[in-house]
Formats: sequence, C-alpha cells, structure tokens
Amino acid sequence: MRSTLFTISALLLGAGAINLGLGLQVSLLGLRAGIENFSTVMTGLIMSSYYVGFIVGSIGAPPIIRKVGHIRTFSVFASLASAAALCHAVFLDPVWWIVLRALTGLCFSALSLVTESWLNERSTNATRGALLSSYFITILGATALGQVLLMLAPVAGYDLFVLVSVIISVALIPVALTSTPMPVNIEPTRMRLGRLFNSSPIGVVGCLGAGLGTGAFWGLGAVYAQGIGLPKSEIVAFMTFVVVGGMVAQWPFGRLSDRIDRRWVIAGMSIAMGLIGTVITTRVISEPPWLFLIAATAGGVLLPLYSISIAHTNDQMEAKDFVPASATLLLVFGIGAAAGPFIATLFMHYAGPEGLFIHAATTSALVGLFALYRMALRPASPKDETTEFTVIPQTTVMAIQMDPRAEYEEEVDQGEAMERPDA
Repeated sequence: MRSTLFTISALLLGAGAINLGLGLQVSLLGLRAGIENFSTVMTGLIMSSYYVGFIVGSIGAPPIIRKVGHIRTFSVFASLASAAALCHAVFLDPVWWIVLRALTGLCFSALSLVTESWLNERSTNATRGALLSSYFITILGATALGQVLLMLAPVAGYDLFVLVSVIISVALIPVALTSTPMPVNIEPTRMRLGRLFNSSPIGVVGCLGAGLGTGAFWGLGAVYAQGIGLPKSEIVAFMTFVVVGGMVAQWPFGRLSDRIDRRWVIAGMSIAMGLIGTVITTRVISEPPWLFLIAATAGGVLLPLYSISIAHTNDQMEAKDFVPASATLLLVFGIGAAAGPFIATLFMHYAGPEGLFIHAATTSALVGLFALYRMALRPASPKDETTEFTVIPQTTVMAIQMDPRAEYEEEVDQGEAMERPDA
C-alpha cells in the first residue's frame, strides 16, 4: 500500500493544490461580494453557477479527454481556472462573476475527472478503499486549509485572487511531471431516475437534500458569518470548523449505519440539522466558541449524508448496478447543490443571515421526515445483505469507480456461482 501511495503522490499533490485554491476562492468570493454590496440573491446566483458549470463539465469533459489526452486536458482547464480567478478581481460585477464562477465549476469538474481517472487506474481491488479514503482526506483537508489562507491578505484587495491563481497554476507541476501511465477511459452509464427512485426513494431524496444543504453552506457559510458581524479571523474559524467537522464525522456515522438501519442514521442526522437551524435562528447561541461548535456539528451532520445515502441505495441494488445508480445519485446531488445557494439566499433576503440555517433546517427536516415515512412502509434490509460503508467524495463518476463495494460483491457472486452444482 505504501508503494501505491508513493506512485500516486503527485496526483494527490495536484488534487490537494486544486482544492486548496478552491477552498480559498469560495469564501473569498462570498466575503468580497459583501464588500462590493452585491445583493444577497445575486450572491446566491454566483455560488449556484459554480455547480451548474460543474454539471456541464462532468458531461462535456470526457470527450475532450478522449481527444487530447489527460495531461493536455488538465493543463488547459487548470490554465482557464487560473485565469478565471484573476478575472474576478478585474471585473467586479455580479453578472461577470456568475459567468466566471460557472467557468470555474466547469474547469474543476474536468480537473477532478482527470485526477480521479488516474487514481482509478492505479487502484486495485485490495487498495481501492484506502486510496479513496486518502483522496477524500486530501481534498477536504486542503479545502479546510484554504480557509486559513484568507488571513494572508485583505479581502478588499487583489492579492488573494492572485494567490488563488498561483495555487491552481502550481497544481499543474506534479501532474505534468507524473510518470504514472495514462488511464483507460471509463464511462459508466447512469441508471434511469425513475427506476432508481422506485428502488431507493430515501437514497434519491437524501442525495438531493445533501446537495441542497452542502451547496448552500459551501457557498454562503462565509456570507452568513460576515452578516452576523464576525471579524475575518472568526469567519475563517467558522468555515474551517464546518469542513473539519464534516470530514471527521464521516467514519463514525458511517460505521453506525453499518450496525443499525441506515434510514435511522439518515433521519437522525437530518432532524439534528433541523434542530441546529432552529437554535441558530432563535439566536440562543450566537457567540464563539459555541458558534464554532455549532459549525462543526452542522458540517458533521450535513457532509456524511451523501455517502450514507449512497450506501443505503447500494443495499437495495445488485453489485452490477452500484456504479450506474451512484452516478445518477451524484447528478441528483449536483442539481441540489446548484439550487441550494440560490434558494438559501431567498431565505436570507427576508430573514437576514440566519436564513442560511432556516434553509438548511427546512430541507434537512423534510429529508428526515421522508425517511421516517418510508421506514413505516418498508422493513429494513437484512444485515447480511447490506454493504459496508465507504466514504464517497462529491466530485465525479471516477470517484464512484474507485468504490470497492461493487468489485467485492462481484467477487462474492462469482465465488458462489462456482460452488453451485449447476454453475
């Protein structure tokens, strides 16, 4: 395993640099939008456009990769993302920012697809789980560190935009110099949404709710913190706690869902987010350090919802359907993430900064109530027929290809076939 990690270290460094720049950029744009007096709703559109671009990139990038190769694709889109970061400082206009943010989403989708294609090529059945966890920790850790970089220069200047551009450009170096063989293109098919919903309604609704909540928090968490009057150092701490809380909580909640009905975990996390939103809205807790604890808890119940919803869906599927089902769930998550920031800013327009938590509480509570409703209609899957939890990054279909569960189940099925007399 150590030798495998060494061979993909350049790819992990590139992925880390990409997400370091992305983590800095998203909070920087939210804070700068406030300084430039962009309307709350326009800020929501800016943040939503990123996920629209990401969805477009996930569909349009594979043909480009097939035509020009992985390194050229990575170089082109890293250069575009770097240029877009600088253009935000030049064109201080919300309409331009919507366009540039969508372009950034498209670029990061292509960059993630290239990176994950390489990682998938280097993984084996024995190392897929470890590589997926290493990749997940790398990208979320870099995103958290990106928040800290806000302290290096004033938000009102152009220095931080330049820093974002430099970081993204630097991501080119380890990838361009990698000696890792070119991966084989893998294009998983998507399951029809109607069939998927009939098989796992909670999985679909859970991923949609995860997108609505996570997309809003990524894009508007810093805007909320700025709106309630926190200084920059405490805004950085607030966003860092959201990211770290979500990263740390993945495995405890995942392991819990392996031991009990996953629907209880989905319902419990969703209802907990509803309670957190209620507490914030009533301003019972509005001062650090309790606010930071709330931020970590909110991240802890929001971020694992996507992976646990996929795990629940896989419990209802045959091994051959894991990847097509998960690919559709990723698209559902992306649609939710694209809508989440805009919907949240409608709440914030009428209710103030706390509208972000009203949005998160409302959508999460609806997911929780739907899970409880479905539990009354369908019994839990037998534990000997369920899969083990695996953390799945909310990035591209190539991350889903690294999920070891489909490979494992296929091996079991083949073994059972060999033992049957009529095999």
